[in-house]
Amino acid sequence: MTRGVVATPHYLATEAGAEVLRDGGNAVDAAVAANAVLCVVYPHMTSIGGDLFALVWPAGAAKPVGVEGAGRSGEAASLEAMRERGFERVMPARGALTVTVPGTVQAWGRMVERFGRFGMGRVLEPAAALARDGYPVTAKLSAFLTHYANVLAADPATAPLYPPMKGGMTLRNPDLATVLSVLGRNGFGAFYFGEVGAAIADAIQRRNGFLTQSDMALHRAGFVDGVAFEYRDVTVYGMPPPTQGLVALGMLARLGRVRGAELGPGPEFADRMRSLREVTYLLRDKYISDPLFSPVPAEPFLDPDCVIEGAVRQLPEGDTIHLCTADEEGNLVSLTQSLAYSFGSGVVADGTGILLQNRGCYFSLDPADVNRLEPRKRTMHTLIPALGARGGQPWAAFGTMGGEGQPQILTQVAVNLIDHGLGPAEAVAAPRVRVAPDGVRLWVEADYPGAAQLRRGGGDVELLPPLDSRLGHAQAVLVDGPHAWRGGADPRSDGSVEIV
Repeated sequence: MTRGVVATPHYLATEAGAEVLRDGGNAVDAAVAANAVLCVVYPHMTSIGGDLFALVWPAGAAKPVGVEGAGRSGEAASLEAMRERGFERVMPARGALTVTVPGTVQAWGRMVERFGRFGMGRVLEPAAALARDGYPVTAKLSAFLTHYANVLAADPATAPLYPPMKGGMTLRNPDLATVLSVLGRNGFGAFYFGEVGAAIADAIQRRNGFLTQSDMALHRAGFVDGVAFEYRDVTVYGMPPPTQGLVALGMLARLGRVRGAELGPGPEFADRMRSLREVTYLLRDKYISDPLFSPVPAEPFLDPDCVIEGAVRQLPEGDTIHLCTADEEGNLVSLTQSLAYSFGSGVVADGTGILLQNRGCYFSLDPADVNRLEPRKRTMHTLIPALGARGGQPWAAFGTMGGEGQPQILTQVAVNLIDHGLGPAEAVAAPRVRVAPDGVRLWVEADYPGAAQLRRGGGDVELLPPLDSRLGHAQAVLVDGPHAWRGGADPRSDGSVEIV
């Protein structure tokens, strides 16, 4: 048995990761197993048809390794092709035209090959069993199935798979169970080069999208260096572009000059979050996209004096999962994975049970935009896992869901952990604020300190119920020693923490 900790936004995923540790797997095996289960039991938040970014701190290593599992647009995707289909100003929100190559499965395989103890068969087994035998629908999933019933009913392969269901009912996905079993036996090659990839490409082609079997076969997940920034006595690591990791680090860079009561929580910090979002999101809109198409400098983000003018681009809201694992060997994992919107594109690849992402909706159709749609390009990505080190040693893993608002939520969790010295459970549960995606409203949970004062102050302040999902589902793990960990699962989710 391997000792360790697992923190995820769904209790069944936590149980699966913990069981892998008990069987002798390490933190990487546990992370992939838990993520695969989330792709089954949290279909509104994620799927094997989505993308993945992770930071892995291997035991004994001097720094973490970034795992880049972002898929590209199809070879035929272009501004001209979108205009031919009637889209000139903005990308559609859902449907086949928004589907990019799913990057998750190959990222799992690369992680397990390089860092894990087990093969794909063992780590995908719990997810396959739940997809085959069924799992209880939570109240949160039931609410999403009802709210997005029209989206899910629009596609003939999706409608029968995800009907409106009450909490406690059993949901099964036998086709997905078969795919997971095939991947367990044959590895990720079956997804990109075999019948699964062909089925995905065929489904998109028949719906007038861009993705082809060649696009699937050309996909490559990779390993990259994380981006690091010194905040107080902690080195915070984030993912480089195409993610918006630099945005979160940019917020922390500007908070580095702030001390004491100004760090909140309270009305002053809430107002500061508005200004932090303004300056760092403007930088995001100016620079962040696929660095293979356009260089992305880190300096403007990490320089607290850098300010540019303009209007922040309004991005769509999205849903995501984040999980953290650690083990007694010293491995630490921070993993974020997503479909983009709730239920992604709304398209299930016929015969596979795989719900496909709509990550392509983040592309711009403005020819002057750095994040404009181009063939075989990765769009700006919202997913931003984070790690923290103290004295050169891995100390924390944390991250959140929350679409374009992830940098705001992640920053507050980091401040809670580092400045306020909260434990991980308290840090992720504490009331939060967030500038809404429209850039105008300030969302404030009703139990946030000074919430009533903020509301009385006028302006566009919207009070939300405590523990509102629009303020994200964050998870965090702290390493207290070789065999000592603390974990926090956001009560806004269906999550749990298990220490083995």
